[in-house]
Amino acid sequence: MILVTGSNGMVGSYVKDAFAGEEIVLTDLPEMDVRDKNKVFSLIDKYRPKTVLHLAAETDVDKCESEIDYAYLTNALGTQNVALACQKYDAEMIYVSTGGVFNGAPKRVHTEFDRPDPVNVYSKAKYEGEKLVRLFLTRFYIFRAGWMIGGGPQKDHKFVGKMISLLKTKKEIEAVNDKFGSPTFAKDFVTGIKKTIKTGNYGLYHLVNSGVCSRFEMAQEIARLLKVEVTIKPVTSERFPLPAPRAASEAMRNYKLDLLGLNPMSEWKKALVDYLNQWQK
Repeated sequence: MILVTGSNGMVGSYVKDAFAGEEIVLTDLPEMDVRDKNKVFSLIDKYRPKTVLHLAAETDVDKCESEIDYAYLTNALGTQNVALACQKYDAEMIYVSTGGVFNGAPKRVHTEFDRPDPVNVYSKAKYEGEKLVRLFLTRFYIFRAGWMIGGGPQKDHKFVGKMISLLKTKKEIEAVNDKFGSPTFAKDFVTGIKKTIKTGNYGLYHLVNSGVCSRFEMAQEIARLLKVEVTIKPVTSERFPLPAPRAASEAMRNYKLDLLGLNPMSEWKKALVDYLNQWQK
């Protein structure tokens, strides 16, 4: 049995289909509040899962920057509660982290062997979560995701969803060209998790769609695929000041999976095609 926290989120929306045929327990607020140790222990005691897929997190980077206590309570101590419950009830744990743990120079592509040095509160709290999982457990998987895409019209409040909305109403759009990352289609991500955990090779993995792009390049590709005639103007990140600093590069390579011959992820442009086709359906 697999118990999932945060199942109502963008990534969680793909779990049921990806793990079809397996026994799954989907949990989320208010029943499963990972900040409440008693609730976490009670649910994991009730179901006694073999695996806990921990998706629950606060992913609003700017909110985390302004609400520091909330960020650490949710993303670090919430993860500790899940890890301690997995320790007590002998479950393996899957933890989703972020490429934001790096402070990379422009176009730097990070591997699992690079040293983390997060630049904002969100990423610092997620990295503390990684360390807590390692501290309390020996049977765990940590998967770092990149710029997440997915969820469709109802749940996509990130870059692709915002860009689709802008393309419907604007003739000119500005997009940042000095921040780089690796897009990660949530559907591919969940499928990749399933394939990797079947190997029994516990540890830390990067799990992103291959390739690197800027937000500007991503916006261009979205407009091209949707066949929308619009002017997309490249600007620096100074044009859109935000509460939380962002690393120049959050780009990653699935280096360990490449070395093991187990990398299941497609190129990011193909993943974007798949996602937009799903959106239009």
